[in-house]
Amino acid sequence: MSAMPRKRHVDAAPAESAVQHAIPRSGSVGVGPADHSRPAGRAAELHPGRAAHEDAFDAALRPRSFDEYIGQRRVVDNLKVFVEAARRRGEALDHVLFCGPPGLGKTTLAHLISSALGVTLRPVGAPAIDHKGTLASYLTSLGERDVLFIDEIHRLQPVVEEYLYPAMEDYRIEIPVGEGPAAQLIHMALPRFTLVGATTRTGLLTSPLRDRFGIVLRLDYYSPVELAEIVRRSALRLQVEVSASACHTIGQRARGTPRIANRLLRRVRDFAEVEQNGTVDEPYCGRWLDRLGVDKQGLDDMDRALLRAVIERFDGGPVGVESLAAAVSEESDTIEDVYEPYLIQEGFLSRTPRGRVATRRAYEHLGLPEPVAPPAGQQRLW
Repeated sequence: MSAMPRKRHVDAAPAESAVQHAIPRSGSVGVGPADHSRPAGRAAELHPGRAAHEDAFDAALRPRSFDEYIGQRRVVDNLKVFVEAARRRGEALDHVLFCGPPGLGKTTLAHLISSALGVTLRPVGAPAIDHKGTLASYLTSLGERDVLFIDEIHRLQPVVEEYLYPAMEDYRIEIPVGEGPAAQLIHMALPRFTLVGATTRTGLLTSPLRDRFGIVLRLDYYSPVELAEIVRRSALRLQVEVSASACHTIGQRARGTPRIANRLLRRVRDFAEVEQNGTVDEPYCGRWLDRLGVDKQGLDDMDRALLRAVIERFDGGPVGVESLAAAVSEESDTIEDVYEPYLIQEGFLSRTPRGRVATRRAYEHLGLPEPVAPPAGQQRLW
């Protein structure tokens, strides 16, 4: 029986990019030269429900520096210290992991990190890294202290994730070349870079990957006052006349999310241009939002449909998520990831071991009578 061929190890110098990108010192942070290196379908792959003009709209409204960033003060203040310390030492920033619901500014903070460090940002979505070769191409194209941003990093394939470990720790990767007896395993050194990961589902991250991030920051929902200020600044950049009361109304109905606040601003701007000579003011702003199906608590049609299903079809609960998904014709993952977090945080829905239960606030909000509690000392049959 012939012996298996031994793989030869060949050291190689880190590969340099053929074209060196520079972060612009002016203009919107969200549209960097590195974005032009991505395939045209990459943005749609990351956000299937978002068109290209919507991405450009959000990018134009992103802050250009940490000082312009509104909200998340604890996260931003700590991050400014970490970035400034790395810049003074001339070292790469430790790997950073941003956690939190979608639309809170994780991608924006990644752009601000690269801008503050004066380095290039390479953004990519985890679903686009389908094998080790794709990841190796991104890693070998990085320069010294550059930032690699992986969105939805919890969706990395297990093989790709394990391939990332030595790159994060030792800044080296192994590239197999050839097959059979002539196979070689090239050890390639990488420049010291910063990996910035963003995830909306921290629980799906494996412990080995999560522990390799030196900086872990969680973003929380914004207050209505912070969202009103975001709406005011966005209106200035869009050259839209918005009153202070209208900014407060939009901020109150934006579900604690800047992305939703900017989206509502764009929609009421359309109403204002057609019906009110381009001026967004009360009481018209509230009426326009009502026409969009967004009520004073920020609930939309699907939120109310979920609550009504729990109350009217399942007697207020408890009800399992699969049954609830079937009742409203929606995927269970969408209910858990998109709708439930806000409903639970605002106290409209409660998650128990037996299922979802509508709270008293849900009955009051929908104008439905609460179920009559059994008399004291009398137990319910079921």
